[in-house]
Amino acid sequence: MSYSPANAYSTMQKEGLSGRELEASVLSRAGIMLKKVQENWDDPDSYANLSEAVSFNQKVWSFFQTELTDPENPLPKNLREDILNLSIFVEKRLYEVLAYPDPEKLSIVIDIDFNLAAGLRSKPADAPAATPPSGYTPFASNN
Repeated sequence: MSYSPANAYSTMQKEGLSGRELEASVLSRAGIMLKKVQENWDDPDSYANLSEAVSFNQKVWSFFQTELTDPENPLPKNLREDILNLSIFVEKRLYEVLAYPDPEKLSIVIDIDFNLAAGLRSKPADAPAATPPSGYTPFASNN
């Protein structure tokens, strides 16, 4: 079964979720898909499932990149830049996992998906400042 962020957004919108809740739900779904692949790495269908989960994550993060580069985006410039840098890291890691499959390489993307979803579910006044994962350097080679 093929998943797409657009389908996920449509389904969630029908359920009456706000923009933040919707984004959190889609990120959670993306993280869950990767987590299932990681937990079932030795399944015969693991590479097909990995490809599907990575593709879904790439589409989600691509959507965020598009939204964050929109000059009309209401988020503060610093926050947009931080999330864009994070998206570049995620994108790079996802390509790396496809090129050199290893279930442990998924952990950081799973954590980012779930942590960002949790942040989106919190009230804006309670939301902590965005902090990159430990050892993350924009545009540097990360393992």
